[in-house]
Amino acid sequence: MSATTYRARVPALLSAFTLLLLATPFVGLAVVTHWRSFGFAEGDGGAIAVSLGYSMLALVLIIALGTPLAWWLARYSIRGKWLIDSLLLLALLTPPLAMGLLLASMYGPYGPAGSMLEHAGLVLTNSAPAFVMAQFYAALPYYVIAARAAFEGVPRELEQIALTLGHSPWRSFVHVSLPLARLGLAAAIALAWVRALGEFGVVLIVAYYPQGIPVKLWVNLQNIGLDAVYPLLWVFFLVAMPLPLILGLSARRRHLI
Repeated sequence: MSATTYRARVPALLSAFTLLLLATPFVGLAVVTHWRSFGFAEGDGGAIAVSLGYSMLALVLIIALGTPLAWWLARYSIRGKWLIDSLLLLALLTPPLAMGLLLASMYGPYGPAGSMLEHAGLVLTNSAPAFVMAQFYAALPYYVIAARAAFEGVPRELEQIALTLGHSPWRSFVHVSLPLARLGLAAAIALAWVRALGEFGVVLIVAYYPQGIPVKLWVNLQNIGLDAVYPLLWVFFLVAMPLPLILGLSARRRHLI
């Protein structure tokens, strides 16, 4: 075996081994699932509806608020920008349970913001708004950091050319920045979707009710046993994966065209 062939095979073998490690848990799920007695526990359908509906609403809010922030961070340099970066990293790295406790301290019934909002009729504990809030805080930093990287990959010269041709900043953003950043933005949206849909720690603290898929998985495990977890796990993967796949394939198809 030549040295060149050896150097080519080593990365391939290591990559195959790494992929095997990644696939092992999912192959194990297919093996241990009792397909003959496959069935949902009481309340699983409601948990699926809660997760899908509220995760989509949280995703819309994340895109609407996170995209301008990501573009601004990618395009403007200001003093103290490291503080903004530190805030994003702090929100990203804070353990989910700790973030849930922080949100409960601020937006709970005895928190400074929560007490005022409760007087206005908005309850951010064990409610639909609390569920969306938990997912929003859990997934927003991931989206902003990924979307910022996507915008930073767009050459500024092309945006400047659009401006010199008479386009407004908004039209330049829509017709130049967004299309060129679509691959990275699709990845950011997919990441935020899966992150929001699968959030457990933050939701457990501030929005145990209404129960979504992650909390219902925990309840089924505690109350019924491991066999009651598998059907809901399969549903989670089936509802979590289509959006990332569709966004990724669509963005790459347009990129090739």
